[in-house]
Amino acid sequence: MEARMANPAELLPGAADGVAALVKAVSRGGVPKATLELVHLRASQINGCSACIHQGVAAAKKAGETDERLGLVAAWREAPFFSDAERAALALTEAVTRVADRSGDAVSDEVWEAAAEHFDDEQLAALTLMIALTNMFNRINAAIREPAGRTWG
Repeated sequence: MEARMANPAELLPGAADGVAALVKAVSRGGVPKATLELVHLRASQINGCSACIHQGVAAAKKAGETDERLGLVAAWREAPFFSDAERAALALTEAVTRVADRSGDAVSDEVWEAAAEHFDDEQLAALTLMIALTNMFNRINAAIREPAGRTWG
């Protein structure tokens, strides 16, 4: 499988720098790296982005995740391997990623308040940006048909 084009952020002057700045800000937001990787992986699973799932699994393993936990991210509600904070982050990820699946309030107060029990405003900002960035990456990859395993850059 071949991508339709190169990474669009690398084709437009300044775009890659902007994306890199957001990624760096998210990494400094106080959320554990492993949690950010779980969030990235879950959003990518929902969106069916093989390139981001592939990259997400590799990054999560680098952050210390186990095969057992990675294999159950899609079924996190039924799996006993995730902390309450991780569960809140994953619920937030699903709500933000699936905004079109709900009428009215896409992210319910219940989901937001559960996340706010575990994360302060800066951390919630980092989580929200991570989810949004992942959704952006997923949509770019879908548009250009980015195959799993190719290294950007």
